[in-house]
Amino acid sequence: MNFSLKPGAEGLRARLFHIIFESDTPGAKAFDIGLIIAILLSVAVILLDSVEAYAERYGMLFYVLEWIFTILFSIELVLRLYCLERPTLYLKSFYGIVDLIAILPTWLVLLIPGAQGLVIVRILRVLRIFRILRLMEFVGEARLLIDAFKRSLRQIFLFFFAIFMVVTLFAALMYVIETPESGFTSIPMSIYWAIVSMTTVGYGDIVPATSLGKSITVVLMLLGYSIIAVPTGVFSAQVLRSIREDRYSEEACPGCGHERHEKRAYYCLRCGTWLDEDSEDPRKKEEDKQDDNGEDADKNAPQEGDT
Repeated sequence: MNFSLKPGAEGLRARLFHIIFESDTPGAKAFDIGLIIAILLSVAVILLDSVEAYAERYGMLFYVLEWIFTILFSIELVLRLYCLERPTLYLKSFYGIVDLIAILPTWLVLLIPGAQGLVIVRILRVLRIFRILRLMEFVGEARLLIDAFKRSLRQIFLFFFAIFMVVTLFAALMYVIETPESGFTSIPMSIYWAIVSMTTVGYGDIVPATSLGKSITVVLMLLGYSIIAVPTGVFSAQVLRSIREDRYSEEACPGCGHERHEKRAYYCLRCGTWLDEDSEDPRKKEEDKQDDNGEDADKNAPQEGDT
């Protein structure tokens, strides 16, 4: 999602926008690197704070660091909203929600007395780990993966729906064949067994006892081996498609009509025509320059009869 600068913004607001939302200037690159380091350090603090031995020994240090990161990310969020034309649009975006989750738990603990022990706040504190998703903003290839996932979502959904029907049928069959003593006490429990067997995990907590049940288990496991690769293939095909679209342009050559040129290409691969119609072909400019030089040379050359 593209965000725009507030209309008429100049001075500090314009500079902040170029630093925060762009990455083609030294200041913007330094800001991105600093933000990446802060995100990684804050995630490291969250991970270490969940270890009881470290929490008892360095609890106060983790507490101070967490407040430092919270204030830092809060200032960053305020600056982002300050220089945008539509701040609410950013807050509703994916990264805006991640920003709020990153800072909200710590502020709730401060503003609400006794909130430290609330279950909802403890859940939100764990959700601070979602800060690591901010790193996707700095990885250009992540956009290709997200685009491929969106395109393959329908096929994958239909695939898993078909798998759910197969699992339910096998589970109902095993519930009828096996006895409760084998662990098949209900159809939902049998569905759990079918999923575990199909994915070839095999915890061993529910095991068929009859010969027919074991035969069905073998069929289900072989079926699992054959279908696990299906969503991988669907997703991989969409990734390749996204890569091709990101690399190639669909605009036709003005000379021969050929399509699918590399976006960085200047000339048509088939006929050699200049592709950018908004600018002049540098070869033509060079030819015109040479023609002009030739005409000037002809004019300056001594004519016959001159003494």
